[in-house]
Amino acid sequence: MSKITTTFQPSASLLAQLARLPEMSWAELKAEHQRLYHAEPAVKHRRFVERRIATRLQEIEYRQHDRARLDRNQRRIRALVESGEIPPRARNTAPMPGTVLSREFNGALHCVTVGQAGVAEYLGRQYTSLSAVARAITGTRWSGPAFFGLRTTNKKESK
Repeated sequence: MSKITTTFQPSASLLAQLARLPEMSWAELKAEHQRLYHAEPAVKHRRFVERRIATRLQEIEYRQHDRARLDRNQRRIRALVESGEIPPRARNTAPMPGTVLSREFNGALHCVTVGQAGVAEYLGRQYTSLSAVARAITGTRWSGPAFFGLRTTNKKESK
């Protein structure tokens, strides 16, 4: 059985900003909301405003780490506006950096961390692809995405 989890490591700066939110005065929270959303908070509910600010800070941080995904989504939005139809998403896109893929094989659990540019780390070694990791685990040639459950092994199974 395969399991996919994404581990995003936020910067220390983001964590400090998030930890500071409960300590901020209401005036400071309103100013931060104004800075991030270009508008006053719609409600006077402190926890709600803290959560909205935290969400926006995380969005900004995450955007810096996955620029390619943001660019793909912006192209899809432009195509939707221009044609009125959503183009199909590209198939077999690589998992985001930081994703941990796990697979049980021959009674052992194997965990792989996906890095930048498709590099995969398994048992402290760097591999150029998921297929290379699957081959190291099984001793035979495998499609890495199929081995880790990212796609089916043939077209008949996907129908």
